[in-house]
Amino acid sequence: MRLLTAIVLASATFCFALGITLPLMEVRRLFVLSDHPSLIGIASSLWATGDYLLALVITLFSIVFPAFKLMLLHAAAMALPGAPFHVPRLLRSLSNWSMLDVVLVALVVFTAKNSGVATALTRPGLWFFAASVVLTVAAAALVRAQQETSGS
Repeated sequence: MRLLTAIVLASATFCFALGITLPLMEVRRLFVLSDHPSLIGIASSLWATGDYLLALVITLFSIVFPAFKLMLLHAAAMALPGAPFHVPRLLRSLSNWSMLDVVLVALVVFTAKNSGVATALTRPGLWFFAASVVLTVAAAALVRAQQETSGS
């Protein structure tokens, strides 16, 4: 079970890193111009154009919270069997927000596709990001199961 947890957690971390750095979509305007924004690029662009609140929300819920959740899962998975370390309440609270990051990214893609001025195509970053969410949920379940079996 520990090996499976390690593999799933490493895969989730790898997919998360690629998901926030690779282009999420390709936005084509006027058949000639195209953009390939990544999640980090979207957040920094929003910040640069003065949309501070939206940039902060996207950064917190799509980058910071998932990264913090992965770090907590790594710490919990590395705890020795029988050790008093348990998944903190904060991690359980963050789990409630685990799909919000995907919804935010989907909203950006939907808006770009339906603007009428541009067309949007999904790119690998979106798929890696979605995979990281699913793998993180699976890793959290495995860590929880691992702690329950070692605690009894």
